[in-house]
Amino acid sequence: MTVPFFLAAAPLPFLGELAALFAASVGVAYLCYRLRLVPIVGFLLAGVLIGPGALGLVQDETLIQQAAEVGVILLLFTIGIEFSLEKLARIRRLIVVGGGLQVVVTVGLVTLALVPFGVSAGTAVFTGCLVALSSTAIVLGLLSERRETDTPAGRAALGVLIFQDLAIVLMVLLVPILGGTATSAGEIAWALGKAALVIVLVIVLARRVIPPLLDVIARTRRPELFLMAVLALCLGTAWLTGLAGVSLALGAFLAGLLVSESPYSHHALSEVLPLQTVFAAVFFVSIGMLLDPAFLVAYLPWVLGIAAVVLLLKLAVTAGSILVLHSPVRTAVHSGLALAQIGEFSFVLAIAGAAVGLTPAGLGEVGSQGFIAVTVLLMLATPFLVQGAPRFGMWLERRLPMQPAPDAPETGGPPLEDHVIIVGYGPAGQRLAQVLRNTGIPFLVMDLNPQSVGAARAEGLDARFGDAARRLALEEAHLDRAKLLVVAINDPAATERAVHLARHLNPTLQILVRARYLAEIGPLEAAGADIVIPEELEAAVRLFVLTLQAYLVPPEEVDRQVSLIRTDDYAVLRGSIQEAHLMVLQGLDEEGLHTRAVAVREGASAAQRTLAELALRPRHGLTVLAVRRGRSTLASPAGDFRVEAGDRLVLIGMAESFAAAAPLFRASADESA
Repeated sequence: MTVPFFLAAAPLPFLGELAALFAASVGVAYLCYRLRLVPIVGFLLAGVLIGPGALGLVQDETLIQQAAEVGVILLLFTIGIEFSLEKLARIRRLIVVGGGLQVVVTVGLVTLALVPFGVSAGTAVFTGCLVALSSTAIVLGLLSERRETDTPAGRAALGVLIFQDLAIVLMVLLVPILGGTATSAGEIAWALGKAALVIVLVIVLARRVIPPLLDVIARTRRPELFLMAVLALCLGTAWLTGLAGVSLALGAFLAGLLVSESPYSHHALSEVLPLQTVFAAVFFVSIGMLLDPAFLVAYLPWVLGIAAVVLLLKLAVTAGSILVLHSPVRTAVHSGLALAQIGEFSFVLAIAGAAVGLTPAGLGEVGSQGFIAVTVLLMLATPFLVQGAPRFGMWLERRLPMQPAPDAPETGGPPLEDHVIIVGYGPAGQRLAQVLRNTGIPFLVMDLNPQSVGAARAEGLDARFGDAARRLALEEAHLDRAKLLVVAINDPAATERAVHLARHLNPTLQILVRARYLAEIGPLEAAGADIVIPEELEAAVRLFVLTLQAYLVPPEEVDRQVSLIRTDDYAVLRGSIQEAHLMVLQGLDEEGLHTRAVAVREGASAAQRTLAELALRPRHGLTVLAVRRGRSTLASPAGDFRVEAGDRLVLIGMAESFAAAAPLFRASADESA
């Protein structure tokens, strides 16, 4: 009888290696975090550390490489979701002209540089192809992390990368010819035809099939079913494109485009993102494992020299290719620095070349090891190049005797700010939306019910299908610039998660929550809610009002008694009352879009510091109008006023100022959110 694998006594043979991989990744990545380095650098260094050239903790490199391929697929899938066919059509000239020039000129210059040194033409062209490709995973990952994917520089980089991924198909087909093995023109034409057919098929599916299919899945309101459907679409599309000879990365990007055409794109992105983060980390670790530190030490001057030449070559060629399209110098330089490394798919091309006797620059094993060392070094340098690219681009633009062309105008308008996020478009959410619409207060709606989202959109509202308990969903709703979050859903657990996450992401936000029972108030306040309105107590208030009216009590007396219940009686029933509630009742913090009452919670950096020490106005552009402590209010406090936990500061300033000052009010206990 066969024993199921999960009942077998022997441990999985690769479990120790996976444990070592993740342990080293966490340790080195944490160290990089403390040093304020981007995580990608940490993962690459972790790969070098545990690879066969150093500690040798991982022996099953095939397993790691396969997991890394999944990471690339998921990374490109998420990038595709953030785009759309319409956005892709807008950068078609960048793809065809910019990308075409970058690949052709790079291959040509490398070939011209190598042939005079006795390198054969086939080997020189092969080496040029290796150098021409850039890292789709690293570049788009960094741009996405910095929210620069849809900037002019980000679009230019994407256009070049898409052409490179398409060029891989032709490059792989040319390798046998360059190595002296014949490949017929018919085989090349057939491979290119299959690739074109797959792309056309994806476009048709994106327009006609995928949106209604995802709508059917979303109506079940089962998150696990939706996640499985999205993963099946991602992996299935990548697999089909792989069968057609197109790179898996391009297939995954096309799969993301399929989802981007549906109204569920943001929710799909938030569902897949945790998996993408894990597998993408494995990808970067696997790249680092390829480096042999002993070789790097032995050939360090040579490797550094080649890396510098490749960096300058790709910067010049890429920037020049983008400048041809009349882009500003700063945009061209930014994109050129981002694409100045050698890409992961160059490894695929190198393996194909080795099978027919081709090595980088015809140097055999030394060339192969040098290629790996240069590639890893440039990948390590990429985060720093991307970080400094905007400033270097602006510096260079000011010194060149040419007028910069204006950037292409952004579509979609500026992001929302000082707005209300309504979570849940049931009866309560609908009434609130109507009031906000009538008063001109900016807002958007978020819900996991497709019918509710559809109804809101039919009314012309900005409505998103998304889970407010997911970080990405709140970030897409511009939570960092929002003034108010109103949670009006009937799921207590989801409400508590959403409140806790929102409070961590934006500690200057005011959070109002609708609850059903008084027992829910304590946990929601502990999670970070400012005001919790329990239906149980409001029902009692309604009965109280009707009773007084039946006895012909004057309306003004009824209102006074209701006000007392909603202050004093709330305090009796809960044991304490949030100062936020009192302030809302007294109208202290609703004097305009740019005014907020910000709570100072236990463990926040602002606690136990004077206003002069906080320097809210000179550093962040925020002015303190008043401070509420207990039941007393101090207007226009002096600089020596010491802020304590439990205070609420009434501040006025722009949305970006509140976002910049957020770390001062973020409680240390929320750092794990």
